[in-house]
Amino acid sequence: MTDPSAIQPSELDQLPDRDPEETAEWQASLDAVTQAAGPHRAAYLMRRTLERAEGAGLALPKLLETDYVNTIPTSAEPAVDGDEEMERKITAWNRWNAAAMVTRGSKHGVGGHIATFASAAWLYETGFNHFFKGKEAQDAPGSGDQLYIQGHASPGIYARAFLDGRLNETQLDNFRQEAGGNGLPSYPHPRRLPWLWEFPTVSMGLGPLSAIYQARFNRYLTNRGIKDVSASHVWAFLGDGEMDEPESTAALALAAREGLDNLTYVINCNLQRLDGPVRANFRVVQELEAQFRGAGWNVIKVLWGNAWDELFRLDTTGALVRRLREVPDAQFQTYATRDAAYIREHFFGSEPSLVELGKLLSDDKISECFHLSRGGHEARKVYAAYRAALTHKGAPTVILAQTVKGFTLGKGFASKNANHQMKKLSVDEFKDMRDLLGLPIPDSAFVDGQVPYGHPGADSPEVRYLQERRAALGGPAPARRTQPLAPLPAPADKAFASFDKGSGSQSIATTMAFVRLVKDLVRDKESGKRWVPIVPDEARTFGMESLFPSLGIYSPKGQTYEPVDRDQLMYYKEAKDGQILNEGITEAGSMADFIAASTSYATHGEVMIPFYIFYSMFGWQRTADQMWQLGDQLGRGFLVGATAGRTTLTGEGLQHADGHSPVIAATNPAALSYDPAFAYEVAAIVKDGLRRMYGEAAPGEDQNVFYYLTVYNEPMPQPAKPAGVDEGIVRGLYRFNTAESAGLSPAADAARVQLLGSGTAIHWTLAAQKMLAEEWGVAADVWSATSWTELRRDALEADEALLRGEERTPYVRQALEGAQGPVLAVSDYMRQVPDQIAQWVEQDYSSLGADGFGLSDTRDAARRHFGVDAESIVVAALAQLARRGEVPASAVKEARAKYGL
Repeated sequence: MTDPSAIQPSELDQLPDRDPEETAEWQASLDAVTQAAGPHRAAYLMRRTLERAEGAGLALPKLLETDYVNTIPTSAEPAVDGDEEMERKITAWNRWNAAAMVTRGSKHGVGGHIATFASAAWLYETGFNHFFKGKEAQDAPGSGDQLYIQGHASPGIYARAFLDGRLNETQLDNFRQEAGGNGLPSYPHPRRLPWLWEFPTVSMGLGPLSAIYQARFNRYLTNRGIKDVSASHVWAFLGDGEMDEPESTAALALAAREGLDNLTYVINCNLQRLDGPVRANFRVVQELEAQFRGAGWNVIKVLWGNAWDELFRLDTTGALVRRLREVPDAQFQTYATRDAAYIREHFFGSEPSLVELGKLLSDDKISECFHLSRGGHEARKVYAAYRAALTHKGAPTVILAQTVKGFTLGKGFASKNANHQMKKLSVDEFKDMRDLLGLPIPDSAFVDGQVPYGHPGADSPEVRYLQERRAALGGPAPARRTQPLAPLPAPADKAFASFDKGSGSQSIATTMAFVRLVKDLVRDKESGKRWVPIVPDEARTFGMESLFPSLGIYSPKGQTYEPVDRDQLMYYKEAKDGQILNEGITEAGSMADFIAASTSYATHGEVMIPFYIFYSMFGWQRTADQMWQLGDQLGRGFLVGATAGRTTLTGEGLQHADGHSPVIAATNPAALSYDPAFAYEVAAIVKDGLRRMYGEAAPGEDQNVFYYLTVYNEPMPQPAKPAGVDEGIVRGLYRFNTAESAGLSPAADAARVQLLGSGTAIHWTLAAQKMLAEEWGVAADVWSATSWTELRRDALEADEALLRGEERTPYVRQALEGAQGPVLAVSDYMRQVPDQIAQWVEQDYSSLGADGFGLSDTRDAARRHFGVDAESIVVAALAQLARRGEVPASAVKEARAKYGL
């Protein structure tokens, strides 16, 4: 016992104590109990006292960790509202078919995972039978619940859909074999199976993060009056190993802070990750409990099955509970595979009171407890936890359900470190499994060593029960629905046309032009309310502060304070129905917002138009995995990489200088990547994006795309829109001017070059155009390349058409047809960006770009450093012409000397 005199000063010493004598008496009582009954009894009494204080509403900090026992006692478990025996049969069929599907596929070498669903089967089945609402739920029509299925458990979901009649044997046999057109994707992939899966989850960590922001977006829709989805619940099924991903826990505080009681995490704690124990020398359940409690979540532990009730009743000294708290996970995994004698020695043999307790138990009882009886494997335990989660208000809930990985798959699988990589069972193992599950599958069904699928019949009691339960809950789940939605009316042309006349002598950055455009679009009576502006705490950098007072920043609490800038025109306004999602410094959270909003047309039948504006350097580089998730989930909207380019953000240096985001964007098939140079181009691209994604898409156009626009913070005069360029803007290339239309009056026999520029680089090419004419007698035509990526994709499609025997000319070749001289392409990105189109340009082609790392300096110095300024363009153009013999080679040397290159 600690000597009271050795206790260090406490933070409580700062607080007034109106009765020090009373305080001392309480402390003396604690000391007396500790001396008389031991520290465990003293700790128990303190726990009981804190529990009573919490129940009385006293403001005390909660304990972060509780004993290693179930949160809900057996005596408090509600009766399951259904036929438990029928549900056991249904679960048995689903276990069998999940294992059979993966095993049958293994002969083709396509792999699959068996052990995860085997451990989590009851976590899913209990939800499907009693809790998960379908899209036709009366209180959540068109929405239902949102289910984030653990990716490696997908075979179990397919097995249930097979039992339900939504899949057939041929489809099961095409698990992981999609090329033929009738297969099943390995994991939840909406793009591959859009009628079933809503959320892609197997890029681990993204599911839990997205679930939080989906629950938050549900509140946003409700609070803004778009649609009341308050009856929808978000369920995220996760693995304990997955919780090591930083994204898994990145937004826990947000969920608690905003009181998202419409969200439940179900963490399958089978104590194993892909290669072995999650916390070999520690206890992951206790760690997670402390983490979630500390973040403000309601925590429910479902650890032990009914077989343990007798052990806890016999534990009159608390020794059993103490032992459970000290055994590390890897050892408990070992207990699940060893016989009763080993467990007697190594678990019960640790202290005399446990030895005596063990003597009261038969070997069969010990084996039942340590091999089979986990809370996550018993429907009644899981049902009680789910019911408690739904009734808890004011905070999200996490359920920590302990299971055995590979449960029911036999001794070769259960709790083995390698079971994540094990893809099949032998025929004998299947027969053992059949007997364990009590399935009526005869030996004769195993033909030529092939395991059969099992089905009790479309009109069997099991199938009727399953379908009746689902009908009562609102139809099949999971299910993705895209009801035929009327196209959004196009906003008035006035918002877009206002950029056509240019800015005259006024300099405007394209970032500001985009914000001004959105400001006009959100005023539209039909579609304005559907815009969802998303920004990660840089709104003022992008000039968006003017939107604060007019749209409001979303906060479920509204504004409970007087903002410091309330007397200013553009004050910081928060509102419960605010339209802007100002997320703080979290690009991952902002992307999760975007994904929820961009897929609302399917999740809730409500079309929303998100735009997420961010430092371009911290978009694709930081969250490309979520951009892929967005494409997989068929999201629509506008990603805007602001302050873009490697040389336009003065002084910020390497980490802020984006020279490569279009390269990464080009790898995503769903991303339409644009690098507009002028304000009118921004307007034309946004207008076409609204048409394609939300209006009347042209035949053959995929609406399930998203746009990536790079915009710049460099104020420049914005020119008027030339006539007839809209198609070129959207397709990726058009001629902005010629030397003649620019008023440069080249000689009739002047050498000519074609300068292609994108984004802010167009201004350097225009300066170079003038220098070439006035100083070197060279005529240059300037082209705006709004999208190198779309030009490349069109050319690739033309190549594919040629292989099919169709003659088709790539658009880039059509556009440049007849253009005289060589082509020099320039961008503020790596040369790899403009080089995407090189092979389809018939003229001599070369490029300039900002390769390498960024650096801190002025714009002019940075451009000279990378060799992309106007002078460098002039020298590069002269070099191209010299190689062709159209200007003297000495001109190149002379130009270098003149410009100091």
